[in-house]
Amino acid sequence: MLVRIPEALSAEEVAHCRAVLERAAWVDGKVTAGAQSRQAKRNLQIPQTSEASRTLGEIILTRLGSHERFTSAALPLRVYPPLFNRYDEGMDFGTHIDNAIRPVPGIGVRVRTDLSATLFLTAPEDYDGGELVIEDTYGEQRVKFAAGDMVLYPATSRHRVEPVTRGSRWSSFFWIQSMVRDDPARALLFDLDGTIQSLRAQYGESEEAVRLTGIYHNLLRRWAEV
Repeated sequence: MLVRIPEALSAEEVAHCRAVLERAAWVDGKVTAGAQSRQAKRNLQIPQTSEASRTLGEIILTRLGSHERFTSAALPLRVYPPLFNRYDEGMDFGTHIDNAIRPVPGIGVRVRTDLSATLFLTAPEDYDGGELVIEDTYGEQRVKFAAGDMVLYPATSRHRVEPVTRGSRWSSFFWIQSMVRDDPARALLFDLDGTIQSLRAQYGESEEAVRLTGIYHNLLRRWAEV
């Protein structure tokens, strides 16, 4: 399931992130790559332990904590602290699959990467190339969203970032361990939740909405790991 999360950050928050990142020290992106993906990765990142990374990561996590579509789609149990990268002209990231387990530095916690997230911090008209290409059962999905929008997709997917041919592409990326590990089950719950919200908007707290809400929570109770 590939899900767009619109306005994960506001325009003002994107501008603030950009201003902080402009002043940050960038390093080779291979510092967070696994053994396989290290061979395919050509980009820059800010150090995970830097003050800029921690401060901006907290802004993103605070916003996502109250974003209903993100919560409905991801059903998050743990969220890996957001990282930040950039692709300047000529940079890319070849086809790879993200590591299954990510240890969070300094706190002894591991995150199972059920979902990958990319939050765009550059307007699409400001760079050429740089599409996030995700391979799924329907073929290749090419993603290049507005600044402030985010994409969620299964971390089991093969994916790549196309070479940037003009400008610079900046983003935040991180992973989510969901309460519901199985992607089809999570997609079913997301669809069901959307249907319930639509019914409520049209008819209020109807008997049908109440019954479907019960079905939703009974399925979540059956599938959730907490």
